[in-house]
Amino acid sequence: MMNRKTYEMDMVNGPILFKMIAFAVPLMLSSILQLLFNAADVVVVGKFAGDNALAAVGSNGSLINLLTNFFIGLSIGSNVIVSNYFGAKKEKEAEEAVHTSMFVSLLSGVLLTILGLVAAPQILKLMNVPENILPLSVLYIRIYFGGITASMIYNFGSAILRAVGDTRRPLYYLSAAGVLNVILNLIFVIVFDMSVAGVALATVISQCLSAFLIVRCLMREKGMVHLDLAKIKLHPDKFLQILQIGIPASLQGIVFSLSNVIIQASVNSFGEIVVAGNSAASNIEGFVYVAMNAFYQSNLSFTSQNMGAGRYDRITRILITAQACVIVTGLVLGNLAVYFGPQLLSIYTDSAAVIQAGLNRLDVIARWYFLCGIMDVMVGSMRGMGHSVEPMVTSLLGACGLRLLFIFTIFGWPEFHTIHALYMTYPISWIVTFLGHIACFFVIRSKVFRKVGYWRS
Repeated sequence: MMNRKTYEMDMVNGPILFKMIAFAVPLMLSSILQLLFNAADVVVVGKFAGDNALAAVGSNGSLINLLTNFFIGLSIGSNVIVSNYFGAKKEKEAEEAVHTSMFVSLLSGVLLTILGLVAAPQILKLMNVPENILPLSVLYIRIYFGGITASMIYNFGSAILRAVGDTRRPLYYLSAAGVLNVILNLIFVIVFDMSVAGVALATVISQCLSAFLIVRCLMREKGMVHLDLAKIKLHPDKFLQILQIGIPASLQGIVFSLSNVIIQASVNSFGEIVVAGNSAASNIEGFVYVAMNAFYQSNLSFTSQNMGAGRYDRITRILITAQACVIVTGLVLGNLAVYFGPQLLSIYTDSAAVIQAGLNRLDVIARWYFLCGIMDVMVGSMRGMGHSVEPMVTSLLGACGLRLLFIFTIFGWPEFHTIHALYMTYPISWIVTFLGHIACFFVIRSKVFRKVGYWRS
């Protein structure tokens, strides 16, 4: 299954389940380590810098996602086209796609730095971040975006490696970066008393390490994904293909982040205790989400490679396998997060009020998180088949539309102006969007199979 020298995986032949799990588990662990960057920030500031610092770091999460999701969505486009060319054994096209992707990562980083430094403080004010934590929030966001280029390089580089089935080396690199992040957090906050600035700087330095390691890895590759720094440039046709998949994926990410930013602004209106509890609970839920998201990524790469190889008979089986995996993962981990909620939340804060506020969120969102997982897996199949617009539109209507409609209408009614009602918008929107994605999948599958002359569905 694995080539020991190249870490590549054959996704177009043999059983699907075992290979998908082998692909997903390192990716899952990698994503968890990436989450630990932020979790370590939250834990350290919550324990050693106080609830205000905790709220300041937590209030930035939705905004960071909003500003970065567009460019991270482009890395999905890179994953799809490199995976497709790899499956089709088109070496020249794969090489051009790799170098175009790395060019885009550098450009994305520069644009994000400018955007974050200039616009973030104003956006935080629009989000109703409490005045007493606003200076700390602005300081954190400015340092974070000052080093965002490293994060973009890592995300595009790991997307390229995933395209050929390599999810192990990104895990190794993030392990090293994660250890460095925790060590620097403790030094900067406890020893040098740098508070929010310390955790932001630690995150940036650790991201630089992961970026360096992944670039070095690609430079040492001998196969289709070899990176030559001198050849990094924009190949217009490959860039267009990245945009065709990546822009709708980016817009979809922005849609979800935008609705989350607006919901965060509504959460902020309930005061510092709820903001801090919401921040801690969302960090716990993040671990459940990335575990499920590993199967979305698996579905995306498996589907793309099989499309490139002309193995259309495996597309539906890949989807069913990924859905089974994500349902089990979401149900088990989501309910464990609820059951052990008090113990988990106590890692982030010693405040009983903050812990209760976090439990209120976990009981609504984490318990039903598998619905988010099955929704995302549907999107992976459609993007893997080369269609990214349809799931973007469905998400725009089903997720963002419903959440915004609630915020600007029903949420204003006194009987529904509660934190519980606000949280309920998540599972409801997941169900509606999932049903829309099912309909889109069957339409797209029929269209794609007819186009390639494969009629069996």
